[in-house]
Amino acid sequence: MRYTEPFNTSWHAFHSSTYVQQYLNKCYSKLGFDDAERKSYDNCYRFMYFMEYGDRYFKHAHLADTELKPILLFYGMIQLLKGCLLTLDPNYPSDTLVLAHGVTSRKRKKRQYSFLQDEVKGQKNGLFEYFSRKMFHVKQVEGEKYQMNDLLSLIPEIAPLIKQLSEKVTSFRLTPTNANTFTVSSHILDTLNMTTDRFESYLNQQLPVEVTTVSSSERGVLMIHFDGDLSRLHSRPMLSCGQDLYLPAKRSQYHSIHEVMVHYLLLYNLSMICRYETEWWGDLFHTRESNDLPFILEFLDIAAEKVPLLLYEYLMERI
Repeated sequence: MRYTEPFNTSWHAFHSSTYVQQYLNKCYSKLGFDDAERKSYDNCYRFMYFMEYGDRYFKHAHLADTELKPILLFYGMIQLLKGCLLTLDPNYPSDTLVLAHGVTSRKRKKRQYSFLQDEVKGQKNGLFEYFSRKMFHVKQVEGEKYQMNDLLSLIPEIAPLIKQLSEKVTSFRLTPTNANTFTVSSHILDTLNMTTDRFESYLNQQLPVEVTTVSSSERGVLMIHFDGDLSRLHSRPMLSCGQDLYLPAKRSQYHSIHEVMVHYLLLYNLSMICRYETEWWGDLFHTRESNDLPFILEFLDIAAEKVPLLLYEYLMERI
């Protein structure tokens, strides 16, 4: 599935101060803040401007040359994240520590530099640490490194390109058979190096809902039965693309990082390369010698459409 619009038309509701005040009041009341109504009034226009500027960045990114898109997408995402944080913290930003990006990249690229093998590193403070913790309850480990190749594998829309160029399977689709039962290719046992019983136990450790049975229904297919609120499956470590759900193919992919965090890290690194590694960035588009460019182009197309929708969904879940 591919998203076809940069913004859902429901974003237009955030152009109404009356609606935004009511929306923020609901957010603050649910969190138990004193004087939620006054706080929602005070933050109304700040929130609207975050949404408006984020909207503008993404719309300009759709019109801009590809070489400039990382900067526009990254700063558009930052504006929308600030709006999301304002629904959680009426005093945001309470200090200057949360204003930095919160991520560092290599200062100088090596001679045989490969974007796919590049890494970024999380910092103790900054926007990345703050929104990861506040929005997704993921506590960052200072100095934790994230490789671009690994991050791309956590975006299900990129899986076909990874398979085409690298001959690697990064995820397996869950096919629904009824309300609580799905099928998945039994090849996932091979990539995870597990037996059926171990796979069932592992899923119960990793997923937010209970897996009651995993059984082989026919050759090449496993049946997985879930018990509980299946809407909770649309969260890490499960991968989602629209309404479709995917299980990661490798154990290293089963961690708590949310897809919004994945897009932030990738866009941060690309925006830094775009601004400060202009010779490599220029050569990338002219020589086309490696697989870096196809993956970067694919990711930018996906991020331009998916990031606003992921954050819109987050905002709607707040009420």
